[in-house]
Amino acid sequence: MFRKKDLSTVSSLEKQGTFKKYLKKYWQYYLLILVPVIYYIIFRYIPMAGNIIAFRRYRAGHSIFGDEWSGFKYFRQFIADKTFWRAFKNTLVLNISYLVVRFPLTLIFALLLNEIKALWWKKFVQTVSYLPHFISMVIVTGMIRELVSTTGPINHLIQALGGTPISFIAFPQYFTSIFVISGVWQSLGWGTILYLAAISGINPSLYEAAAVDGANHFQRVLHVTIPCILPTITTLLILDIGGLVGSGASFEKVFLLYNPMTYEKADIISTFVFRLGLGSGNYSYATAVGLFEAVLNLTLLTFANKLSKKLSGSSLW
Repeated sequence: MFRKKDLSTVSSLEKQGTFKKYLKKYWQYYLLILVPVIYYIIFRYIPMAGNIIAFRRYRAGHSIFGDEWSGFKYFRQFIADKTFWRAFKNTLVLNISYLVVRFPLTLIFALLLNEIKALWWKKFVQTVSYLPHFISMVIVTGMIRELVSTTGPINHLIQALGGTPISFIAFPQYFTSIFVISGVWQSLGWGTILYLAAISGINPSLYEAAAVDGANHFQRVLHVTIPCILPTITTLLILDIGGLVGSGASFEKVFLLYNPMTYEKADIISTFVFRLGLGSGNYSYATAVGLFEAVLNLTLLTFANKLSKKLSGSSLW
């Protein structure tokens, strides 16, 4: 009889043989995967070594890993910095406001698109709604500035209604609304792609069975479509929650739209780090803030994943 060690060796050899067989058969797919893997290793994982300067004093022109150990000095500094906590609050407000508005609208829009029966009209609507996603952020922010300027169409409408022109871009109280509305315009169509893909995979017999049971159109959507795409909804929601403290693509928009007059509501963690790192040369301080942001995002993602798994049974891992 084989011992346990012998059995594990045989099992390992079988797995190696299976992997070699699949590698030989599907080498084109593995080659395609190799490109993003190399990209992430070079541009995502290797740069992580630079996080060490969050714990070391770094000076330009010296060692890329810092000159001397400073421990948690820079972490204590930003925790005591009121400007950081203002940026932290603004990041949460902008991201949560954007999530609360965009997430349900994207789902509703996907459900509405799915109901369009005329194929040519459906393709036209999809194309028009996808286009804003591909417009450069520089052009988007330029369009936003023109729309909300004192001589723009919005203020022309206000004047036509007897009001006084407002310099929206100069007042902090308008920044959140500008950010959210423009973000929804950009991402509404693009965000429906995964939902539409999930809807297309639903078995038509489920709709037929619901119709036989007397369910109307709305009830079929509510009791068939939404439950079937619930794993997709859950996954996207988890990913969004995991980025609540991060800035991601919003950094470009905020950086191009904000100004010292709107720092009160517009300054987020990424712009705060940018000003500290490249603007003031406080690289170690900025790295400490960025590392804190990353750890907090990872914590939120893990918590959201566990909560989703417990409540709905769907999770990322």
